[in-house]
Amino acid sequence: MVTARELIALEDRWGARNYKPLDVVLTRGEGVWVYDVDGRKYLDFLAAYSAVNQGHCHPRLVQAMTRQAATLALTSRAFRNDQLPYLEKELCELVGFEKMLPMNSGAEAVESAIKLARKWGYKVKGIPEGRAEIIACEQNFHGRTTTIVGFSSDDQYRDGFGPFTPGFKLIPYGDANALEKAITPYTAAFLVEPLQGEAGVVMPPAGFLRRARELCTQHRVLLIADEIQSGLGRTGKMLCCEHENVRPDMVTLGKALAGGMYPVSAVLTNGEVMNVLKPGDHGSTFGGNPLGCAVAREALRVLVEEKLVERAADLGAELIDGVKRIPSRHVSFVRGKGLWVGIVLKDDAGGARRFCEALMRQGILAKETHENVIRLAPPLVITRDVVGFALERLGRVLSADDPGKVPETPWL
Repeated sequence: MVTARELIALEDRWGARNYKPLDVVLTRGEGVWVYDVDGRKYLDFLAAYSAVNQGHCHPRLVQAMTRQAATLALTSRAFRNDQLPYLEKELCELVGFEKMLPMNSGAEAVESAIKLARKWGYKVKGIPEGRAEIIACEQNFHGRTTTIVGFSSDDQYRDGFGPFTPGFKLIPYGDANALEKAITPYTAAFLVEPLQGEAGVVMPPAGFLRRARELCTQHRVLLIADEIQSGLGRTGKMLCCEHENVRPDMVTLGKALAGGMYPVSAVLTNGEVMNVLKPGDHGSTFGGNPLGCAVAREALRVLVEEKLVERAADLGAELIDGVKRIPSRHVSFVRGKGLWVGIVLKDDAGGARRFCEALMRQGILAKETHENVIRLAPPLVITRDVVGFALERLGRVLSADDPGKVPETPWL
């Protein structure tokens, strides 16, 4: 049998070095659990950055995928298929929009939303050609394309990838006054994450999204909510914007849209915006393919029928409260919403990476972000008992003077 060390060596030899993963080599997953090649069992507290909200290899999704894969996988959009119309209808009705544009990755959805906003700005709002602006927020993460990293405020994301696409300006996240000042007659859209995940599970001040909605309505600016990580139940609502009863003009979804089984993303908006696209304006060979659509349809049914959104709200409150109760000299504060938690460490804690490595030795897989934040995001199928077990293991690591010296305790 090939060992983890041998597989890591192969990847290091033949693969790009654009990731620094924890040195665990996974081979199987079921629900909230994953197993490595050496047979050890781990609790997944990342859920593939919220792509696996429905749990690993959910039986209903596996069945939907295998059934459709044996029937018809891909047609391109040169022809119609019998799955896309149903996904369009079911997703639009679920989240309350008129039109859906299918894509594959989250970055593609954001790129598509940018194109839609610009074309709407020129063709409908009347912005002079070539002058459209889109406002985004500092510490944003909307993807990795050259256009998107061009309006990132993270130097590493930009370093070596310019020149960048013009037409974007940044404001401090959560600053409604800055948004009001940044809007001009050339502003087509405001692109915002209702909760910033990669920045460290950062929430804006209460009322910010409502005020942003008011400003966008007042100035005829499209409010675009990037819900690729925050949507589909992660925060205890179907969409994170619902916490402030805000309806955006456009929403991007991805990740959990197909339960991690297949890359499916979407842009949702109203007819006035979507109808600016004419045949040939935009496209995707794989976007809207029958295999992805069939899996996504089942993934949405699982979210609703198994009440995973409600579970995220209920158990998320227990997880956040439990983490806050752990005595630790390393933790500065804890923030989060639903089953999405950021444990912010003090500057002298030695960085979040060593805590994630210590948690791995306790059988919990989590990932650091922005150096000093431990991010927790288990699949939404987690149970109350497992949350309790996880809190006990988290307590061992966070309360230790030196997390690296906590004895290894794998799951049985």
